[in-house]
Amino acid sequence: MSKKSKKTKSTQSPLKNNTTTHSNGEILAHVRSSPTVKNSLTADEKIAKIKISFAEIMTTLGLDLTDDSLADTPRRIAKMYVNEVFGGLEEKNFPKITVIDNSMNYDQMVCVQDIEVLSTCEHHFQPIHGFATVAYIPNKKVIGLSKLNRIVKFFARRPQVQERLTKQVADCLEFILGTKDIAVHINAKHYCVISRGVQDTHSTTTTSDLRGDFKKSPETRTEFLKQCRVRFNTD
Repeated sequence: MSKKSKKTKSTQSPLKNNTTTHSNGEILAHVRSSPTVKNSLTADEKIAKIKISFAEIMTTLGLDLTDDSLADTPRRIAKMYVNEVFGGLEEKNFPKITVIDNSMNYDQMVCVQDIEVLSTCEHHFQPIHGFATVAYIPNKKVIGLSKLNRIVKFFARRPQVQERLTKQVADCLEFILGTKDIAVHINAKHYCVISRGVQDTHSTTTTSDLRGDFKKSPETRTEFLKQCRVRFNTD
């Protein structure tokens, strides 16, 4: 049988006999959306507009933009927002993900712990810092371990609430891997709680999304939750 006669789904792009990839747009279409509106601005145009806007904020606060220490701050902030902190708003920045046939028929949990989460609270634009534990039970496909980290980091790099971030990661993995046996757990500190308002430096927030066997099976759920370490010392 020739390679051309091998059947593949039209939504997938075969790379080799045992690997499959999806387009960024197709993947993100299966993930619950963030509250965004489309615009046609290039990255450079966004940086230019944010630079002007942030300079106005600083001037309104009474800061002297002629001071050497502050003069370039609006540009730095603009570049940081567009290229780094909020890079997850751009579809093109989604990591290239290739899934591989589960040729070993592995049917036990695959779990990656301590994935560092750096995000931004969309209510106050303050940092969120935490750690994610992500697991799945393979069906027909498996994924490179580092891709789990990259998926978490992509969705974290946008204004977020932790609940949505947790579900976006789970949505993405469910579609890519073709299985509902997905679990995502995030434990994080929110600097909108630490630096303002109640100013509580000890509390953390935990969210989880358990699907498939992780939700239905008490044994699988317990096995996963035992892997979810709390990384912060609250003493």
